[in-house]
Amino acid sequence: MEDDPFDFESDALLASSPVVAPKKRKKVIGLDDLLVDHYKEKNRVIERESKIAKTKKTYNSDDDEDGRVAKLSKYVDECHEKAQILLLFFHYLSEFMTKLSDEDDVSIWGLQVFGNQKSPPSFEFTNLQSCSIFHSFLNHEVNSLVELSTESGETFFEGLLTNGWLLKLVQKCGKVEKSIATWTFHLMLYSSKEALRSAAVNFWCAILLKNEGESLSLKIDWLPTYLELNVALETYGYLLNSPKKDSCDTEMDLGDSEHVGPPQNIRAWIKYISTCSQTRNFHFVFSTSEVEELVVVIIRLMLDRQLLGLSMDLYECMISLINFFKDEEWSASCTKISKSIASRIPLDINCLRAVECIPSVCLHSKQLRSEIAFRFLLGYFDKVEDEEEVIRQLTLINLKDKTCDLFRIYNYLVLTENWFLYNPMMKEKTLLNEMWGLYLRNCCCQINITDTRSYASKVRSKASYLVQVTSDTMIV
Repeated sequence: MEDDPFDFESDALLASSPVVAPKKRKKVIGLDDLLVDHYKEKNRVIERESKIAKTKKTYNSDDDEDGRVAKLSKYVDECHEKAQILLLFFHYLSEFMTKLSDEDDVSIWGLQVFGNQKSPPSFEFTNLQSCSIFHSFLNHEVNSLVELSTESGETFFEGLLTNGWLLKLVQKCGKVEKSIATWTFHLMLYSSKEALRSAAVNFWCAILLKNEGESLSLKIDWLPTYLELNVALETYGYLLNSPKKDSCDTEMDLGDSEHVGPPQNIRAWIKYISTCSQTRNFHFVFSTSEVEELVVVIIRLMLDRQLLGLSMDLYECMISLINFFKDEEWSASCTKISKSIASRIPLDINCLRAVECIPSVCLHSKQLRSEIAFRFLLGYFDKVEDEEEVIRQLTLINLKDKTCDLFRIYNYLVLTENWFLYNPMMKEKTLLNEMWGLYLRNCCCQINITDTRSYASKVRSKASYLVQVTSDTMIV
């Protein structure tokens, strides 16, 4: 059988047909491949340049850091050096300020005005049993319930006094009998019970001021005199002349005895004095000379640090005493008071306190303040009585002299300020004002700002202040 070339099912044909291996096709490189290769190469170049740049930058940053460290180190050294200089400066400044303030605050005002207390005078209640009010109670039918007797009479009257009924009874009667007046006066000045002395002084203030502005008058059979008040003051331990001791010594002495210093009754004494000086038109209790002495007493009481709690009472009392004087009486009385004060108060910080405690609320008080300041200035200069000579002495002081007492100079400044400021007549005295201005300029110019003497800074500051504030009121 002939082989049919188209017979695909023939086994012989299948067996003789060789297996032909497929030919390997060549890879065709397209445009995309070229672009990919191009960008890969470009990226490798960029990375290589970046690494080189980073390496260079690292080297540069190290150099910059070294430069900054050097600059910082130099800056720290400079700051340290400046800090040492500042510390040294503050050290010397601290020493300088310490020298300035070492003695400036040492002087503290204060006088020991009271010494040892004395025993108070005795008082017999039997005198009170003779008053009509007491007998009217004894004879009243109500007494059968109250059972008032001579033995319980004082306790009964104390109850009337503290509850205010005694005042109403005497106002109803229109009369204060001597026995009641003396009894309440004794309680006011010497009782150790606060309720009794407070009620007693209120009773007296009420009856003394009863007539003022009222149509009904109140008759008072007995009025205490200056002598009784002076005896009470001496009983409290009042000293006419204070001992020359420092405030610290005074405080030590005060602690040695419970009987040193005024009793609590001093408040009632002050209040009563203040009330009496207001009733001159109705009850002439004091003379002008006695009120002059009382003004001196009140000023001295204001110098006792034990009585700081009574400052307001003393202030009001002084105003009342000054207002006691009539205009025609005041000029002579002012001179007497100022001379007495200048002779009883030492020329130290206390003389400044004495001047400054006087209220400048009226013409009389301003005149007194000016006059006392002038009298203290006279006390500093022997054999000087003239105003012009006092100022001349001030201008002749050499403030540059290291032995110059600047504390005294400070006192001069304060005293002269009060002398000029509260005397209206001083504005018209041109020569005195010019000399006063010269003294102020000397205090400003002759005392250096680095002067370490005690009170140097205070004198300079005070003078500078006065130059400024007095330019409108004085010829400086």
